[in-house]
Amino acid sequence: MTQQPFPTAAGIAAAARQIDPVFLASPLFEHPAANAALGLRLFAKVESLNPIRSFKGRGTDWWMAHQPASDQPVVSASAGNFGQGLAYACARRGRPLVLFSSTRANPVKLEAMRRLGAEVRQAGDDFDAAKAAARTYADANGLTFLEDGDDRLIAEGAGTIALEIEQTLTGRNIGLDAVFIPLGNGALLTGMGTWLKATLPGCRVIGVVAENAPAMKLSWESGDVISTESAATAADGIAVREPVPYALACMASTVDEVLAASEAQIKAAMTFSLARYGQVSEAAGAAGLAAVMAHAGRFAGKTVATVLCGSNVPEAPAP
Repeated sequence: MTQQPFPTAAGIAAAARQIDPVFLASPLFEHPAANAALGLRLFAKVESLNPIRSFKGRGTDWWMAHQPASDQPVVSASAGNFGQGLAYACARRGRPLVLFSSTRANPVKLEAMRRLGAEVRQAGDDFDAAKAAARTYADANGLTFLEDGDDRLIAEGAGTIALEIEQTLTGRNIGLDAVFIPLGNGALLTGMGTWLKATLPGCRVIGVVAENAPAMKLSWESGDVISTESAATAADGIAVREPVPYALACMASTVDEVLAASEAQIKAAMTFSLARYGQVSEAAGAAGLAAVMAHAGRFAGKTVATVLCGSNVPEAPAP
């Protein structure tokens, strides 16, 4: 765990002014049929209409903007979306990048990272094993290692999503009761939570893990870092079995609750996203929506929001 300050609202506001505009001002959808089906008012922030088809470019661009020019590679690990965001940011600045992914990583995401210029190495059976290999490689070669969830700037970049939601709804005089946010390594949740607690303190900030990858939920609830033996979920973007301590520390003051979505609930949310919003969502990207659907009765008549935060899905097999 790095010793660094927590994300701040001021940092998020600064990021919103400087992040590559291609990642900003994403649509905030509301659909009457979706609201009627759920019995509440739902706003869905769509983060897949950009060059990497996920929200990750916000944080990686903000992080890269603070790095000195160098010809030395950055090293990181990714299930795919964070790696694409980092590859995009590095390519813009001519910085080499070495990414580690698991041997079971989504091939669509692997190809996308390579297409953006990253050197991709596969190691380990899951994301956390690949991350350990990346850290070892960086240490052995004296290179910068970036861990998603363990950096203030990454969280602040992701927090600009909450800034956009809050400013859009405030400008329309619409209150917000709760926001449901997918929880993997924690940058998205802690960044968004930082902005929401500063500007809408009455709004509940709710993280959502995959039921089959509960490490971050168990750790947040217990106050201790709790690892799990596996993270066997189709939601590869939030398939975490080794929690990030920095993110957990940030969550103590930015998160009200953490829920778990089952594989069936996540699959139903992916179907709902396509049917109601016309948006393809990958499993991790639909986790927040899955929790909204599962807990709709609890929030009946309320106004809530979630983030459809990625659409990098495996390609269907040829007929």
